[in-house]
Parts: sequence; C-alpha cells; structure tokens
Amino acid sequence: MVEKPDLVRQLLNRRNKSISEGALMQQIQQILAEGETHRAAIKAQLGREGAVAENRFVFDFLETDRIFNVDQIRAICIDYRLRFLDSHYFKNPIPEEAISKINALQKEHGTTLGGFKIMAPSKTFKLKNYDDPLLFAPIGNDYFYLIHKWGTDLSAYRKLLVRPVRDFGSLLFTLAVVSLLLSLFITEVLFTGDKTDQFLLIAFLFTFKSVCGVALYYCFWKGKSFNTAIWDSEFSNR
Repeated sequence: MVEKPDLVRQLLNRRNKSISEGALMQQIQQILAEGETHRAAIKAQLGREGAVAENRFVFDFLETDRIFNVDQIRAICIDYRLRFLDSHYFKNPIPEEAISKINALQKEHGTTLGGFKIMAPSKTFKLKNYDDPLLFAPIGNDYFYLIHKWGTDLSAYRKLLVRPVRDFGSLLFTLAVVSLLLSLFITEVLFTGDKTDQFLLIAFLFTFKSVCGVALYYCFWKGKSFNTAIWDSEFSNR
C-alpha cells in the first residue's frame, strides 16, 4: 500500500531544509516585536473579504510546528496542485472544531485574528465536496500560522498525477515521453515495412506534433494553467 501524503509533514520537511528551528523563532520574535506599534486594527471575520497582512500573536505561545513561510506553502501547492487563497473563497462550511481553535487562539494570545487563508484543491473553492483543507492565519513578513487541518487525506498518487502540469518543462517532458511510446507502438506494431532512422525520426516528430496539438487544445478549451501559475490564483477557470 502506498502511504498517503501528509501535507503538514511535507511542509515541516521543506521548512526544516531551509531554516533551523532556532533561527525561525528568532525571526518570528523579531517580526512580532517590530509589528507591535503597527497592529492597531486587525480585521478578524472568517470569510470576510479583504486581506489582513499580519496578526498580533504572543511569541511565547507559538508552536514551531505550525509556522510556515509562504515559499514552503507555495512549494507544496505546486507539487500537489493546490491553491492557497483567502478563506472567503472557500465555498464549504468551516468545521466547528476549526472555529473552536480560532476562539482558543484568540483568548490565548489576547487578540482578534483575521486574514485567514486556506490551502486546498481547486475544486473545494467552488464545489460542495472537499479533502484535506488547511486553515492558516498570517503572522507577518510572509509567515503563516497553521490553525487547523480537516477532511480526508489526499490520494497517495496525487503528486504523481499532477506532475505533468506542474510547469511548462514538466508538460513538455511528459508529451515527449508519450509521443515516444506512441511512435514506438506505431512503428513496431502497426507498421511492418522497413524502419530506417529517418522514418523513426519522422514518426516521432509527427506523433509529437499531434500530441502537443491535442494537449494545447485541451488546455485552451478547459482554461487550464500550470501549478506554478494557479497556486494563489483567485480565478475559477484557471
């Protein structure tokens, strides 16, 4: 059995590769200290339109396993074709457990939280089904605090399945591999005549051109884009 991916663990692994826990907490302490005089009014309604850049957290109460930089979040979103959007775009009900955790955090830190964001698959921002959403609140300076995770786990094969649309290079490589396999099938199974090098090259190029045409037509028809372009896009047709 293939183990299903744990997005929190993926985020922690990527964060730990880029910065030590001590250096991270030092940066967060500095962010909170510098932001005290600039945090007079924070919009705090979950689902309210209008971004809040940072919240007034108490440094001593923060858990290091819940702090992530936007670059780490972006990398996971691109790998699994997820979106990281303001919570008001999320069309499904926020579970009561998440609301309770927000209330507990507000009491613990003596503040009102706002600017919530959710990491989840694209379809969860417009359909009545969901899997594996993660709810964040901004700390400041592109750092986010993980409040709650709910729903079912992502498919263990999701990262592999969305790899071809990760970026242009991945798509081109995938189309080339598919074209090579198709051209081998055509020349070895369907064609029984002489197979010169020129013939094999022409067969591959013709197949590659056809596969690219189908892929481009599908992308334009469906309005699809690459993972690197949609991870924080607010448009439903991308």
